[in-house]
Amino acid sequence: MASGIKDRVAILGMGCSRFGERWDAGTGALLAEAFDEALADAGIERGAIEAAWYGSALDAVNVGNSAIPASTALRLDGIPVTRLENMCATGTEALRGAVYAVASGAVDIALAIGAEKLKDTGYGGLPPGFKGTFNDLWMPIGSAPAGFAQLASGYRAKHGLSREDLKQAIAHISWKSHQNGQHSPKAHLRKAVSMETILNAPLIAEPLGLFDCCGVSDGAAAAIVTTPEIARALGKRDLVTIKAIQLSISSGIETTMSDWDGSYVRNTRNAAKKAYAEAGIDNPREQLSMIEVHDCFSITEFVTMEDLFISPEGGAAKDVLDGFYDADGGIPCQIDGGLKCFGHPIGASGLRMAYEGYNQLLGRAGERQLDNPSLALTHNLGGVPYQGIAAISILGRL
Repeated sequence: MASGIKDRVAILGMGCSRFGERWDAGTGALLAEAFDEALADAGIERGAIEAAWYGSALDAVNVGNSAIPASTALRLDGIPVTRLENMCATGTEALRGAVYAVASGAVDIALAIGAEKLKDTGYGGLPPGFKGTFNDLWMPIGSAPAGFAQLASGYRAKHGLSREDLKQAIAHISWKSHQNGQHSPKAHLRKAVSMETILNAPLIAEPLGLFDCCGVSDGAAAAIVTTPEIARALGKRDLVTIKAIQLSISSGIETTMSDWDGSYVRNTRNAAKKAYAEAGIDNPREQLSMIEVHDCFSITEFVTMEDLFISPEGGAAKDVLDGFYDADGGIPCQIDGGLKCFGHPIGASGLRMAYEGYNQLLGRAGERQLDNPSLALTHNLGGVPYQGIAAISILGRL
């Protein structure tokens, strides 16, 4: 019976570019920015890397197909480099590939790296991607805000929350992220925003206003992984290991069966259960130190609190408004500002979240450093709530 990968893989080094409107750098330069920091942090030469996984979601507006652009930019000569795409979970999927390669014993040291350069496209949101021949049968609604705004209707119908109370709770989520993002030097947006401004912003898709939506940006992030034994042999003492990585993909059952009520994301619940089992967590509300979740929209973060089994069913609004997820709360969420402040360069976001958890666990987070964190959870959500991909990783000290 499979036992999982808990503590079988350690992070040797991580790096992250500055996110934002990076007119000064192409995708190759962003990759190099993240990679050079990871390499220096790991304390190894690039020749020690035996395999790499490169996440990039929108090749048509990025660097093109295949892994050759990453191999060229990083001078990874002669080793296997795999390009992958799994919607907004792409960055975590790249980490999963590298971690599984080390855990299997296939290689000793592997690289996960993700990048996206979206501002050049001219789109305020994500540019339209090719959906394949059959996807219009399953994902006919093209607007991401509309797809996620439906969560609000489903949640309110199930739990009897007024429109005003829900609006107040999701506004607090955006306010919190902007408060935190001020202290992240690599964030795209580093400005506090008042509750009044958030609540009175123009509507994008009822009940989501302008400040309930994350923007897009350019950026890259990277992780170099190995075994704990090799990390120690290389002189590392304070080790951060992978406690769990799990992925759950929808078969489309939400759209074809009547037993899903639209108030939650089924895939997140599936992935969370598996990740907690792999990491040995039986009470996430008590055991997790911090979380970085996929706040593409404030309502997404709101329902994720319950989908991760941290807030009780129907209890997310109380927890949010009580400050449980604030920087000084029980489990700080988006302590670096999240997608709301970093933007969402798709291939990089999952690794950017892990970068924050890694730095927090090592006590390197500067002004936003938490008090002695021990377990950090990251969560990505690709696609739409009624058919998509959920990815969860859990990092912790060994």
